[in-house]
Amino acid sequence: MIILDLLYYSEDHEWVQFSENTAKIGITDFAQGQLGDIVFVEFPEIGQELTLGDPFGEVEAVKTVSDLIAPINGIVVSINESLEDAPEQINEDPYSKGWLIEVKINDSSGKESLLSAEAYEKMIA
Repeated sequence: MIILDLLYYSEDHEWVQFSENTAKIGITDFAQGQLGDIVFVEFPEIGQELTLGDPFGEVEAVKTVSDLIAPINGIVVSINESLEDAPEQINEDPYSKGWLIEVKINDSSGKESLLSAEAYEKMIA
């Protein structure tokens, strides 16, 4: 199982990679392993406002459907359209090709509620 030090993690198994004014969000390697073969992703609309802790979409695997829970506050500015035709990229490379959405953030993004790589690793151990 891969946990990258440069990312932040939510207790709902999403990862967040912060840039200057935006953040990319995806699901962790642990989450994709628990779900199994992912066959569909339901994305939020571009321009949709995300609220920390609220659902913003779904990931559908062969045997289950799981809500995506917003790990931070922000406004959706892009989605990973390549996942519409190849959702298995989440299983293959959850931290690069398998990112889900990018959001515009501000100072009240909720970054302080996220876990470090070390804290996330302890949580799932």
